[in-house]
Amino acid sequence: QVQLVESGGGLVQAGGSLRLSCAASGRAFSTYVMAWFRQAPGKEREFVASITWSGGTTAYADSVKGRFTISRDIAKNTMYLQMNSLKPEDTAVYYCNDRNSGYWGQGTQVTVSS
Repeated sequence: QVQLVESGGGLVQAGGSLRLSCAASGRAFSTYVMAWFRQAPGKEREFVASITWSGGTTAYADSVKGRFTISRDIAKNTMYLQMNSLKPEDTAVYYCNDRNSGYWGQGTQVTVSS
């Protein structure tokens, strides 16, 4: 069983930065693609970014391109999301997802004030 634990959320002013982490644990953790999603109040969960675990190939939603950077540390089984130039519309609960197993983390709240 895979466990995913997010951290790094918080309250930040518009234009600020945050770095989210997603630590994966479980016997012999192995995957192909990991991703970040987010869900704002009253809205559906939406894709933010993904990364292939071995090759590091990335993909981003248009709304975050140029502002967010996804990365991973294979040795630490940890994925990151560096979020810069944050906007109030980035306010949401951010979840990490193992695309292979389907497991989700518990989410971390990001709130951007104007």
